[in-house]
Amino acid sequence: MNNDNPTNVLKNVVQTARDGEKGFREAAEHFKGAELKSMAQRVSAERAGFARELEPELRSEGKTDKVEGTAEGTMHRAWIDIKTALGGGDHTILEWLEQGEDHAKKIYNEALQSTLPSAAQLIVRRQYDRVVATHDQVKALRDQSKAA
Repeated sequence: MNNDNPTNVLKNVVQTARDGEKGFREAAEHFKGAELKSMAQRVSAERAGFARELEPELRSEGKTDKVEGTAEGTMHRAWIDIKTALGGGDHTILEWLEQGEDHAKKIYNEALQSTLPSAAQLIVRRQYDRVVATHDQVKALRDQSKAA
């Protein structure tokens, strides 16, 4: 990531939020348990909100076209489709989500180490805290499902 270019940094964060939105939506479609479905739907909506919240900051940096997710995110979602089709259950999906959240934490942390306008920095910091909390929740759910 080019840490000196706020446009690139914010674009990466928005793409990561969009990947999270799509990934959690996909997970909700595959989860068998209602509680897990509900959690995934909530996080998907939250990540969509993250992207929408950062888009005005991105526009103020001169980026006017819509930012979607990444090719890597699309491939990551295709992989879980294959694994669930082969019989992977909720534990497999939780492992997959945790990997995605590890990536999101990395992107957000890199953004926080970069030079961003103060308003964008505050938004990214708040969102990062939610990403970390979601990662920890997914990890705890994964650990619980492994023990079951």
